[in-house]
Amino acid sequence: MTMEERLEELEELRAEALLGGGEDRIASQHDKGKQTARERVEYFLDDGTFNEFDQLRTHNTHNFGMEERQLLTDGVVTGYGEVEGRTVFVFAHDFTVFGGSLGEVFAEKICKVMDKAMEVGAPLVGLNDSAGARIQEGVDALAGFTEIFRRNQEASGVIPQISVIMGPCAGGAVYSPSMTDFIFMVQDTSHMYITGPGVIETVTGEEVTHEELGGASTHSATTGVAQFAAPDEEAALDDVRRLLSYLPQNNVEDPPRVEPWDEPDRQDAELREIVPPSPQKPYDMTDAVASVLDSGSFFEVGERFAGELVTGFGRLDGRSVGIVANQPRVNAGTLTVDSSMKASRFVRFCDAFNVPIVTFVDVPGYMPGTDQEHRGIIRHGAKLLYAFSEATVPLLTVITRKAYGGAYCVMASKHLGADVNYAWPTAEIAVMGPQGAVNVLYSDELAAADDPDALRDELIEEYREQFANPYTAADKGYLDDVIDPLETRPRLIDDLEMLETKRASTPDKKHGNIPL
Repeated sequence: MTMEERLEELEELRAEALLGGGEDRIASQHDKGKQTARERVEYFLDDGTFNEFDQLRTHNTHNFGMEERQLLTDGVVTGYGEVEGRTVFVFAHDFTVFGGSLGEVFAEKICKVMDKAMEVGAPLVGLNDSAGARIQEGVDALAGFTEIFRRNQEASGVIPQISVIMGPCAGGAVYSPSMTDFIFMVQDTSHMYITGPGVIETVTGEEVTHEELGGASTHSATTGVAQFAAPDEEAALDDVRRLLSYLPQNNVEDPPRVEPWDEPDRQDAELREIVPPSPQKPYDMTDAVASVLDSGSFFEVGERFAGELVTGFGRLDGRSVGIVANQPRVNAGTLTVDSSMKASRFVRFCDAFNVPIVTFVDVPGYMPGTDQEHRGIIRHGAKLLYAFSEATVPLLTVITRKAYGGAYCVMASKHLGADVNYAWPTAEIAVMGPQGAVNVLYSDELAAADDPDALRDELIEEYREQFANPYTAADKGYLDDVIDPLETRPRLIDDLEMLETKRASTPDKKHGNIPL
């Protein structure tokens, strides 16, 4: 054949590959309110930057019942492109080809792009829309899944791994996304579960819908499996692009610093008014966070899960930072099993990828009750202690109101290795709150008093003045300063610049044994 004939043949093959499973299946995908794999990739990446791998591969023909059904790409689109000018590797399940089911070649394609992402040192984004393992390929499909799982582990802490669930994700297929750093889901069209509604009803008699069992609302609010739930596919992909803007390409780079658009010495007068005079009155900690960060830069992670603790990314004078903050308007900001797990995983991610952490503290303690104790608050609470203790990135802490007992210790205290610790004048730092302390210390006096309520109020105020204030901690060096809330932003910006060259040494060991 001549070159012209070969080129014509190649053009025909590429046209065939672009059609995936055919026009009818593409139409069916659109009827479900879903994009095709290629449409998702093109929307996600910068225009014209996608370079595809293995477009012309087909499945192995030795598998049962598959000899006459060869389709190009074998159900997954893989390659690399750019997001805001930075290299990102991507794979996208193509539901129009064999329902996006995973077989041997399918897995080989994903493994290739994962290997290349690690070799180059660039983020990996997986767009998941798959019926699961390809039954006709038997153990080859199971082997393929396992090869992917192993690479998820190898890439963990080396490159950012992000999963977007854009359709079904069931059985063993859920474990690869669950090993990645962040999971995005789409309302109504994406589902994750180990066993589906049909199997559950057969085995247990329980009736449940796909959405109730493993939809975006369930996993973003109840289980915490997903950190984001978007109303549609475009919004989910837009959020992934935004998330990447805060992250470095890999674990040996620093996060990108953008050109600042906000004044570093800006001081918002409202910071003095955010904390109510009453120690029991709730307020929204995200108001304080947003006032301190560069305007409009706060991007919350896991907003719907364990709302008593806030995590997210933001910027200070253009520098990326991770935010961990108690939320007094939800369960008074107490630490729980769920919030401990949420925060510890986020802290460990930031530490792995060189993102400084700013912690805002207003915590009365751990949530009391048999539910929390029986769910293992001891073990799960220890995770956050472990995460902050092992972190070597810059740690900056601001106590806005109260920090009591063990919760004071765990929230990036100086004793865990925080670099800079501040408190606002309203802060109360003590073993327990004034009321609880008075009830313990003066139980006999209160029992014998003619007016125990009046005596209790007097003793509480006395305790608060003598012990529950930031000055005792500052006197001992546990706080670096007590500051006017207006100073918070400029002080943190200066501290971040000072800590830019921080170098930490750790004991030589294979790895620790975090209390999982």
